[in-house]
Amino acid sequence: MDSTRRNFLQSVSLGAGGVGAGQLLARDNRPAAASGGTGVVDFYGAHQAGIATPAQEYLQFASFDLTGNSLADLRHLLQAWSDAAALMSRGRPVGPLSTGSKPPADTGEGVGLLPSELTVTFGFGPTVFASGGKDPFGLAARRPKPLVNLPPFAGDALDKRLGGGDLGVQVCANDPQVAFHAVHDLIRIARPIAVPRWLLAGFGRTGTSRRQVIPRNLMGFKDGTANIMVENASALKEFVWASEPASPAWMRGGSYLVVRRIQILLGTWDGTGLTSQEQTIGRDKLAGTVLPALPVNAHILLSSPQLNGGQRILRRGYSYLDGIDQATGSPAAGLMFLCYQRDPRRQFIPIQRQLAGSDALNKFVSHIGSAIFACPPGARPGGFVGEGLVQ
Repeated sequence: MDSTRRNFLQSVSLGAGGVGAGQLLARDNRPAAASGGTGVVDFYGAHQAGIATPAQEYLQFASFDLTGNSLADLRHLLQAWSDAAALMSRGRPVGPLSTGSKPPADTGEGVGLLPSELTVTFGFGPTVFASGGKDPFGLAARRPKPLVNLPPFAGDALDKRLGGGDLGVQVCANDPQVAFHAVHDLIRIARPIAVPRWLLAGFGRTGTSRRQVIPRNLMGFKDGTANIMVENASALKEFVWASEPASPAWMRGGSYLVVRRIQILLGTWDGTGLTSQEQTIGRDKLAGTVLPALPVNAHILLSSPQLNGGQRILRRGYSYLDGIDQATGSPAAGLMFLCYQRDPRRQFIPIQRQLAGSDALNKFVSHIGSAIFACPPGARPGGFVGEGLVQ
């Protein structure tokens, strides 16, 4: 372990942030057209937008359950969602607002707002391919091998109401109302083919781009310096984009998304001394530099590529707030941990097993929600995301 720590110190950036699963520290790479609310990220492309797009400031993540087993209905929903997302990404309503006595074709709260670099990313959960021993849509033979059911991890306190889902939709934007409008309209469009299973709003992005200032998370540490940066095309190819032979043709150029809702026990954390906080993470809290004497159970060490076979993941997490923790009187807050990778069996799962076993951070967090989705490649104009699966 001493040798590992020395190698880690030599290779890690002296900035702040970390890598790996459970990280609380911390489309193809098409740049937005402009900064601020005017920026447009094209919905169409080789990869879905919202993966290797520089992380925006706000998140809405929704999981859906399909209400039937009609492949035609699923195909119709994916086409309608893709059409709507393409319009909203350009700041346009999804339909006419003046419809007489009929309900408007757009929910309307985005009127007058700029696109704000809105991205919408779609994914398929394992239950689309198999549910209760059945093959609801006749797609079992097309299930990608990397889309595994996540195993239990030590210390998990999962609430089934906060995880899973047939379809996952990640909406990100630099305006919270733009993000809400998008998920609101997508929920409306989904009826009655799919109904929301759970929904969570996020703020306070993880750093994913060299063009971004590295932010701090709710524990006060900078988050993202050691992350894969979206400008690093070689790292994206090696660690993020699905490819042969593990993934079938319809998934190549897509990515596998693992979602974990991680509650931070802020009452316990806030009562912990600064030295102990820094030893838990492995960094100086203000400067972000790696501690000269890195504890063997420090979070950044256990989640590093050096202890995980060289594997990395693209973290795209957001903070969230969910009222008050009645037991401590502290905010009930945490991390909506989102990570994209080429194969969760080789990346997220072994990394998280290592962290669950001995991470010093475990006494300050609780994993309460979990999901996994196969996010296909991007769509061509006129087509839709997931077309290669359901055609």
